[in-house]
Amino acid sequence: MIYLFLNKERYENDIRALLMAFYHGEKILARNMENMADENFEYAAADRILTVIYGDGGLKLELRSGSKELLGEKGYAGLPEDRKEGKNVLKSCLYELLTEVTGKVLPWGTLTGIRPTKIPMAMYEDGKSREEAAAYLRETYKVSEEKIRLCTRVAENERRILESVDYNKSLSLYIGIPFCPTICLYCSFSSYPLNVWEKEVDHYLEALFKEIQQVSEMMKDYRLTTVYMGGGTPTSLNARQMDRLLCCLERYFDLNGIREFTIEAGRPDSLDMDKLRVMKAHGIERISINPQTLNQRTLDVIGRRHSVEDVERAFHMARQAGFSNINMDLILGLPGETSEDVMHTLSGVRAMGPESLTVHSLAVKRASRLNQNLEQYPPAPQEAVNRMIGMALETAEAMGMEPYYMYRQKNMAGNLENVGYAKPGKECLYNILIMEEKQSIIALGAGGSTKIVYPEEKRIERIENVKSVKDYIERIDEMIERKHNIKKQ
Repeated sequence: MIYLFLNKERYENDIRALLMAFYHGEKILARNMENMADENFEYAAADRILTVIYGDGGLKLELRSGSKELLGEKGYAGLPEDRKEGKNVLKSCLYELLTEVTGKVLPWGTLTGIRPTKIPMAMYEDGKSREEAAAYLRETYKVSEEKIRLCTRVAENERRILESVDYNKSLSLYIGIPFCPTICLYCSFSSYPLNVWEKEVDHYLEALFKEIQQVSEMMKDYRLTTVYMGGGTPTSLNARQMDRLLCCLERYFDLNGIREFTIEAGRPDSLDMDKLRVMKAHGIERISINPQTLNQRTLDVIGRRHSVEDVERAFHMARQAGFSNINMDLILGLPGETSEDVMHTLSGVRAMGPESLTVHSLAVKRASRLNQNLEQYPPAPQEAVNRMIGMALETAEAMGMEPYYMYRQKNMAGNLENVGYAKPGKECLYNILIMEEKQSIIALGAGGSTKIVYPEEKRIERIENVKSVKDYIERIDEMIERKHNIKKQ
C-alpha cells in the first residue's frame, strides 16, 4: 500500500501512473494533506508514503517508509506557469526520486500516455526532423534510446501510410460483436460467453441491424475508408448469422470504395470453413487469428479452450479459403511464461507466415480474473518482458515486417507497449486511424465508443453505447438517438 498525500489534486492521475509503473500491483490511496495531521490516521498499513507539495513556492517531494523514515526527496524552485510544462517538471522530479530509491529505470521514462507516437507525429507535421523528435523524447520524457528508435520509426511509417488518406467527408466504421467462446483470464472487455448467451445472439443482431440502417442514413454524405469488426469474437457468429450481418452492411453502406475490411477471427476454435467461405464471398481480405501463445500449458491457464494444433489448423484453413492478409496476435508476459516459451511461440508463428503480427505486453485489467488472482498468476518481471519484446521485434524483422502502429495501456507488464508489425502494403489502416485520431470512427454495437474528430477545433467528441447486451437490445432506440446529435465534422 502506498499513501499519496497531495496539497492539490491537479496532477494526481499522472503521479499515480508513475507510481504504478515503479511499484506494479500495489494499491495507492490518495489523501489531501490535511489528513497528515490527523492523529487517528493509520500509517501502519502503508509500505510507502509519498507527499507532493507544489504551487507558487515551487515543488517538494518526499518519499518515506511506513515507519516514516525518509527514503528520498526532491525539490524544484519556480514551477513553470504553463500547465503542460509544470506537469513535465513534476513527473521528471518524481521519476528521478523513484529511480534513486528503487534503482529502476523505465524504458518509457516519464511518458504515461497511451499514444506516444502522437509526439513525434505532431513534430513531423510541424516540419521537425526525426533527430529533433528523438532529442525531445530524450530530454523532456527521459525515454530510453531503444524506445526512442521504436517510437520515431513507427511515427514515420504511420505518417507515410496516412499521406494517402483523404479525410474530407470520410469516416471509418467499427462493428462490435461482444460474444466469445469463453472469457480469458486477462480479459476485461464487454464479452459474453456464447454458451450462456447463444439464445440472445439473433436478438442482438436485430438491434444491430436497426442501428446500422439508421446510422447509414445519418452518414449518407460520407465515404467509408475502413470497416473493422471486433469484439468479443465476431466469428462466434455462425455462418448464417455472419452472412446476414455482412449482407446488412452491404445493403446500407457503400463498401465498394473502402480501403480495407477487417474481421477479428480471434479464437481459432471459433473458425470453420463455412464461416471463412462466407467472409471471402463478401470480399473480406483481412482477418486476425489470435493464438496469444503457442504453449499449451499457458493456453490452459488463461482459459483458451483450444489447442496449439487448432491454431495451425485454423491458419491453414484460412489460406485454403483464399485469405492472403492474415494477422496474428501474441501476448508477452503471460503467467508462467519464460523467454524460451516466447521463442517457441515466435518460431511457430514464423513457420506459419502471417502477413502481420500484433505483439501485446500483458495488461492487468482491473475487472479481469487475472487481477483478482495475482498471487496465483504473477506477471513476468519488467526485464523479462522487455527481452521478450526485443525477441518479437527481431522475429518480425526476419519475416520482412516493419512496426507500423503502437499504443500503451495502464498496468502493462514491464510498463512497455503493444506494437503492430506488417509486411509492406499489409498494414491495418484502421489501427493507425484509431490510434492517431485523425478521422471520425462510428462505433455500432454493445460497448461501441464513437469518436467524432473536429480537426479545426482540435477536439474529439465521444458517444458511448451501453456495454450490456441486454441493455443494448432494450435501449437500441436510445443508442441511435445519441448519434442523431452528432455535429458532423
